[in-house]
Amino acid sequence: MTSAARGRSRRTWSLQTRLMATVIGIVSLILVIVAIATSAALGRVLEQNLDNRLEESARQAGRALQMNQFPNATQDAVDVLSQGPQEPGFLFIAQSAQGSISGAYIDNEGDVVRLTSSQIARIGDAISQGGFTTVSLGDGIGDYRIRLVTGDSFVGIAGLPVTEVRSTIAQTLTTIALVTAGGLLLLVAAIALVIRAGLKPLRVVADTATRVAALPLAEGAVSITERVPDDETDEHTEIGRVGHALNTLLDHVGQSLDARQRNEERMRSFVADASHELRTPLASIRGYSELSLRDPALSETTESSLERIQAQSIRMTALVEDLLLLARLDEGQELVYGTVDLSRLAIEAIADATPAGPDHGWELDLDEEPVVVTGDAARLHQVVGNLLANARTHTPAGTAVTLSLHRDGADAVLRVHDDGPGIDPTIADELFERFSRADRSRARKTGGTGLGLSIAQAIVVAHGGSITVRSTPGSTTFEVRLPLSPDTPDAASV
Repeated sequence: MTSAARGRSRRTWSLQTRLMATVIGIVSLILVIVAIATSAALGRVLEQNLDNRLEESARQAGRALQMNQFPNATQDAVDVLSQGPQEPGFLFIAQSAQGSISGAYIDNEGDVVRLTSSQIARIGDAISQGGFTTVSLGDGIGDYRIRLVTGDSFVGIAGLPVTEVRSTIAQTLTTIALVTAGGLLLLVAAIALVIRAGLKPLRVVADTATRVAALPLAEGAVSITERVPDDETDEHTEIGRVGHALNTLLDHVGQSLDARQRNEERMRSFVADASHELRTPLASIRGYSELSLRDPALSETTESSLERIQAQSIRMTALVEDLLLLARLDEGQELVYGTVDLSRLAIEAIADATPAGPDHGWELDLDEEPVVVTGDAARLHQVVGNLLANARTHTPAGTAVTLSLHRDGADAVLRVHDDGPGIDPTIADELFERFSRADRSRARKTGGTGLGLSIAQAIVVAHGGSITVRSTPGSTTFEVRLPLSPDTPDAASV
């Protein structure tokens, strides 16, 4: 595993897991160090006790040899151990002044067993003058702690087995390991409960933040009712301060969203009222200009001025109508639902676009069966017309524009594709915003208001659909998805 992968693995651990791993790891290390230190100290104590016992046993064996005037013609180490009481496992090797060597030890049943010459030689090689040494005899005898014993007429070696010492240390280590394992299990359970209880307020804060993050806050009336419970917002604790700060933040955000919604509602109301009020004077201006143009006595300059007034009043009337439509769509008004044959609507839209853009190539791609949806026929016709007008206006002459309509599951999918220069990526994200213009990337200046795509999006969304755009140089596609009418065969089978 690479260091980067290990870093990602560590970062995926939860705070609770990291805290438990840290505490348990430190405690385990401390317990292991204590166990090792305890075993070492116990081993030294037991070894010192063994050396003391060996020292005493060696003195007793030496006194017995002196009293029996060892060596003589008939006695050796076996006879000496047979005469004197010694603890099981005691080993003794004696060498007389004449150089004869004999050795034996007492087994667990109290019998004296003679040592072989190889065992005596191994002990002799291991012994050091005046000190304690440990030697392994093998052959089922095991390891012995030995020391040198001297007398007036002999030199000997005494020894005791270290089996008891090692068995005691092993039992101690086993006991420590079992107690440590049990203690660690209890520690894990206790730490898990304590840390889980301690982090509960933090989980409550995280859950509250997650629920708030899932709320649609971008538009419309938004009410944030989620709050961290009061019992988890104690400002005397670190996590409680986080919960209190989150509640304060949510209060401020809620107030800001309410203020934004009130401003939007006031703006929509203003736009709707202003648009409605402007329709009458604009109609009057247009009517008077048309009436004045009928006067045959007008000079050429006056006639040109009236024609400009009429053209601008027409343009401003269209802008006011668009603004009024958007305001009403925002309020959920202006739609008259019925059964709409999108196939016929697409045919009519292409028929209208062809004479308006004779320098463009127009193509139509439809399913064999009619595609029917439920909606406002006039507004959906406006959507298709706006998309076709957008393709015609913002692409150069000779551009091929294709209008396609197909079923896709429970949706009707209408696409307007052109092979023009495409949309500048810097404005792609704001293309459906009001008064957005694509003049920076398309072929020519249009002077449009920038409301066509906004109106198309508002109408499609009001029908429960969606509109998206994909654009690269040489290929731009606007896609409209609308739910099929419930009585459409494909929709009924879904």
